[in-house]
This record gives sequence, C-alpha cells and structure tokens, in this order.
Amino acid sequence: MYVSLGDSYATGYRPPNAPAGGAGFAYLVAERSDLRLINLACSGATSAQLRAEPGCAPGNRGPGAPDPAGRTQLDAAVQVLREHQGRIGLVTVVIGGNDLAPCARTQDALACASQAVAAVRTNLAAALPALREAAGDTPIVGLTYPDVFLGAWVSPAFPNGRDLARLSVSLFRDFFNAALKSEYEKVGARFVDVTATTGGYGPLTETTQDPVYGPIPTPVAKVCELTYFCEQTDVHPTPAGHEAIATAVLAAR
Repeated sequence: MYVSLGDSYATGYRPPNAPAGGAGFAYLVAERSDLRLINLACSGATSAQLRAEPGCAPGNRGPGAPDPAGRTQLDAAVQVLREHQGRIGLVTVVIGGNDLAPCARTQDALACASQAVAAVRTNLAAALPALREAAGDTPIVGLTYPDVFLGAWVSPAFPNGRDLARLSVSLFRDFFNAALKSEYEKVGARFVDVTATTGGYGPLTETTQDPVYGPIPTPVAKVCELTYFCEQTDVHPTPAGHEAIATAVLAAR
C-alpha cells in the first residue's frame, strides 16, 4: 500500500481546458510500484490545512480517493498507517505550494515568501513527527515543485516577469527547498528536489529555441513543457511533468 498526502499535485488535478490523458504522479508511482494507492491529498490544501483542517470536498479529491470523513489529512494518514502496520510500502508528501503561490502577485515577493516559508516550516515541524511515528520504518518521501515562477519570463500576466523569474531561482533553491529539505530530514524522510530534477537551477543565460516563444532560457522552456504556467498561468503539471515527478519519486524510494 502507498499513502499519498498533499495538494493538487498529488490529486493529479489538471486545468479544465487541458487535453485529456495522463495520470497524476501518485497514480503512476502506485502502478509502477505495484502498490495500492490510498490518496488522502486535497486540491488547494495549504500546509496548515493538511494538519488542522478536516474534510476535503469530493471535487478536490483525486480519482478513487477515500472520503476523509471529517478528519484532517494528517489524522487520516496516521489512522491508515496504524491500521496497516507492516503493509505500507511508501508515504509521499507534497505540500507548501499553495502557501507560496500568492507571492507571485505581491509587490514584495521576497517578504511574502519569507512569511510563507516560515508557516510551511512550522506546519511540517508539527505534522511530520506524527507521520513518522505512525509510519515506523516505512519510507517517507517529501517533494517540492517545479519552479513555475520561471514561466513568468514569457507570460504577459506578469509585467515584471523576467525579474520574478530571476528572483525565483534563488527563492526555490536557497530558501523554500532548503527549508523543506531540512524539515523532512529531521524525521529521516527522503527529499526529492523536483525543482532540480526539472532543470530549475540551470543558468538563465543558456537559451533554447522554443516552438512557441522563440529563443528563451532553457529552464524557462523546461517549465513551459512540464507545467501549464506559460500557456495558461496555471501551476499544475502537464502529463510530462507528472511523469518527471513520478520518475524522481521512484528513484528515491
């Protein structure tokens, strides 16, 4: 069995006008690991909601997800882990993106991000020890995200898009992801730096000829391929993005 917690990345949400096809990374990992998935994730969840807000509306759950029956994600996960001790092969957690995302549209993105990262750390510090205690020796894998803010480089929705894209590299690498990694490692969890595995730390001086946007920085072209941000200002992964995340999780098990 495989227990998945988190937000819309884990539920496999896609924008309404996105082409059909492709599964979320959690479903791909379950299929390729031959594990039965119990997906407790909730689209739109913040780090605070994961541990403190009960329930998840049916429309915010992934395919086949169980009814949380008024429990928080954390409480539901702890119950499953205790009830099925010795039969859980993997736990994944992807959370924090909804804490950070609003900062892209604020005047002081760095100040906003500082507050968001502090909140994520506080909530993970409260949730992860309980998850580890219930999981025992079961591998826990914590995830981050592609640096979708790189897509602001080509998005007309962001007048200062290139400045935001440049800022986002250090924001993800040195700040957000460093904080996540630290909290997961405190409970012996493995951390998958999805930003790194999707090319987010590459130099913005290196360019690629993109079929839509022409010559743009290679990391920007990559995030345009793996998420819907450049095309629709939507942070969610494309099927190729979910494939990349699933591959990284499977390598970290």
